[in-house]
Amino acid sequence: MSTTASDPLAALGALPGVPEAVDSVRKAVDRVYGHRVMRRRSNEVTAEAALRGSRGSAALAGADWNLEEVRRRTDFSGEDEARTVGAALRLTAEAGQLLSIWRQSPLRVLARLHLVAAGGAAPDDAVGRPRLAGESVDEPLIEAPLPGADEVAGRLEGLSRLIIAGSAAPALVTAAAVHGELLALRPFGSHNGLVARTAERIVLIGSGLDPKSICPAEVGHAEQGRAAYVAAFEGYTTGTPEGMAAWIAHCGRSVELGVRESTAVCEALQRGAA
Repeated sequence: MSTTASDPLAALGALPGVPEAVDSVRKAVDRVYGHRVMRRRSNEVTAEAALRGSRGSAALAGADWNLEEVRRRTDFSGEDEARTVGAALRLTAEAGQLLSIWRQSPLRVLARLHLVAAGGAAPDDAVGRPRLAGESVDEPLIEAPLPGADEVAGRLEGLSRLIIAGSAAPALVTAAAVHGELLALRPFGSHNGLVARTAERIVLIGSGLDPKSICPAEVGHAEQGRAAYVAAFEGYTTGTPEGMAAWIAHCGRSVELGVRESTAVCEALQRGAA
């Protein structure tokens, strides 16, 4: 992260345009939480948001399946796309169980997420740990220069310290920064995008912005498209105020699109159609 402020995440929150994005997201989240369906059927909305978020994250990783196919399928072994969808589903299910650990040991959570995502598909000694010097990374969507192993270790430690220390930054800003940093580092040999988006989810839930996990940012990232996702991420990698602000705004729009998706689910439940 490029800023050198004493609270770098809070400094990101003050970038031009970011307060407006934060406010817009907050209002959108408040609206869906105020929906009358949420009073009695929030668990159903949460379950549907998890499914749709998993589908969106998998789509960005190259497995763009129809939602009904994801819902219907029970076997996620076999071909690469099926394994990707299965990894996304496992990660979403795991995210809620790691909230209490995240603030105390984010690196432990990231290791667990990679272990869950890999699901035995990678060599045992490469799962759940940052890559070593000379090890390759399978992440075809992200083509930014790959940091070396020493830089990865240092920046992961810095990110961990920021999370443990806490910040005055809004949840959206912290979530976007965690997501962007993990994409930039690609610390594992595989599944980095899936892990990064799950970490974003954990921050949004654990911060209290989306405690019931009904605002799947992954849906919005997928809806805006892979090209827009990569372009916004490239803004993050520049480290410039404009680039960082654009990435945060992109993540904010993704949350808002996730809100729109869950609002539609609430409306369908209210009509008895879902």
